[in-house]
Formats: sequence, C-alpha cells, structure tokens
Amino acid sequence: MNFIKKIFSSQKGKTTNLETSEELKNVPLDETFVENFRHKKGKFLYCTHQEEVNQNLMNILKENSWETAYCLDSDLEKMLFIADSNTTKTQKSNIPFFTTCEYLIAKEGNILFTSNQLGGIKLKELPINFIVFAKTSQIVKDNGDSLIGINSKKDKEIPSNIGAIKCYDPNKKDDSFMNYGNNNSKNLYLLLLEDL
Repeated sequence: MNFIKKIFSSQKGKTTNLETSEELKNVPLDETFVENFRHKKGKFLYCTHQEEVNQNLMNILKENSWETAYCLDSDLEKMLFIADSNTTKTQKSNIPFFTTCEYLIAKEGNILFTSNQLGGIKLKELPINFIVFAKTSQIVKDNGDSLIGINSKKDKEIPSNIGAIKCYDPNKKDDSFMNYGNNNSKNLYLLLLEDL
C-alpha cells in the first residue's frame, strides 16, 4: 500500500484537514483517516505484518518506560507477553490502556469504541495514555457507516457505551459548550495492521 509514502512525502507545511477539502471524494479512506488522525496529533505506526506490530509495541512501551499495561483483552495480553510487558486488569493513571477498537472513522480521524473494548467504563475515566491495535479493514467513511457496521453484526448484541476519542492532545482544552464535561482527549498510539 503506497498511501504511507504519499502521506509522508506530501507537502510538509500543508495543514489543511482533508475533511474540509474537495479532494475527500477522490482520496482512499485509509489516506483520509491517516491524514485527519495525524492532523489531530495522533501517533500512527503502520505495520504490514504481525511481527512488526509486536516490535512497534515493544518500542512504544520502552520509549515511555511503561513496564505494565492495563488490558482487558486476552488476545492483546498475548501481544504484551511477546513485548515482554506485564499486564493488569486494574486501571492506574500511570500505565497505558492497551485495547482494540470498533472502527476508525476516516472523515474525522476519530477512533470509535464500545463496551466490547471498554466494558462499563467511560472513556474519560480511563488512563490518559492509550495504545490501540486496529486493522485497515476497520476504517469506515463516517459515523453513519460505523453505526451501520455495529448494527449489522447480527451474531452479537448491540454493544452499549459507544464513544469516540476525537482529540489526541490531552493538553488541548475544548471550550465548546456541546463538549462540556466530556473531554475524551488521550495521548494515543495507533498500531495499524494492513489486512486488506
């Protein structure tokens, strides 16, 4: 997939958000997501195979001196074991939350979570540091497509506690009246595995 090369070789000074651009109609969803995600200060690591995901996870943990991660998913716990990290099911503010997500929303660069990842815990109650493992097949155009995707999974109950992280700079204050008391900003690393 050449979209990574295009993004990193595009005009470095360009700060326009693809969400507001006419180019959005012609740009592949994965490029749109990555551009909007990076515009919001998200940290993005593209991986072509699982071994690369494991290595990048190990590097993130080492870079931040995180010896333990809060994790609720047994498959992800195996990845943490490979990365030589401890896991806990008790959340603490000084350790990262390692999780999957439901969808990556291209138009906004947001990451959508449900009770499948969060249980009954609200996003704002979780640690400030997140590491998210996702696959390129989870990228959808917009919020509507993500909700259609959630509803179409007929073999499971519709999850509750649906919420999105919309900002990846925890120091940024949102003065919007509509977001009062609902700041879901996180310091977030995204490990994105190519699976298409």
